[in-house]
Amino acid sequence: MAASDSLNGSPLLELDQVSVSYGKVEAVHQVSLRLERSSIVTVVGPNGAGKTTLMAAVMGLLPSTGHIRFDGVDLARTTVEERVANGLCLVPEKRELFAEMSVQDNLELGAFTRWRRGERGIDAGLDDVYSLFPRLKERRRQLAGTLSGGERQMLALGRALMAKPRLLMLDEPSLGLAPLIVREIFKIIADLRSRQVSVLLVEQNAHAALQVSDYGYVLESGEVALEGPSSELIADEQVVASYLGLQAAER
Repeated sequence: MAASDSLNGSPLLELDQVSVSYGKVEAVHQVSLRLERSSIVTVVGPNGAGKTTLMAAVMGLLPSTGHIRFDGVDLARTTVEERVANGLCLVPEKRELFAEMSVQDNLELGAFTRWRRGERGIDAGLDDVYSLFPRLKERRRQLAGTLSGGERQMLALGRALMAKPRLLMLDEPSLGLAPLIVREIFKIIADLRSRQVSVLLVEQNAHAALQVSDYGYVLESGEVALEGPSSELIADEQVVASYLGLQAAER
């Protein structure tokens, strides 16, 4: 996609009045959001706020109204496969690994679209993922289904990175993980900026998400209740009391 060459300064991802419904029930109502290049934006909020639904709409998995633009191009008529090919990648909450395949086979499948296009550098990409996740290299011949929860999350992230995404969307990456592993995962997410990978992060662990992100949106009942630079949101006592809850006490 060549739009980035002509749209310097425009956001990588822009949502304009996006709504998503399940039948007659509107789960997301007129959400507007911007994500700049090489930045991390987090969307936080309680269960049922519409966070996962919003990501599914961006990925093209759910129909929506309003406008979703990626690198300046409206995605209205773009298939999921075309979005992936253009650099959009989603790591869902359930991680969806191939349990009966090895760690390395799972990683190589992440580069399938690149391989089909005849791209080079896939082996180098594998080495890069192994440098980022040394534990995966140690377990590269192990079946994915035998990994611990933290290792499965690392594999899901590594597989997504094999696709060389420009925008990586992460749905609840800390879910079910021990605090030590959560810190490790969030450190890796923060480091993705230096790799020119932008991140849209959906998290219930609002405090951890705001610590690594540049900008945050608070979603409540399908609408944006609050937004602002993450450093300001995390320092605002009213925001802490209303939205960050118990996680704030862990600081």
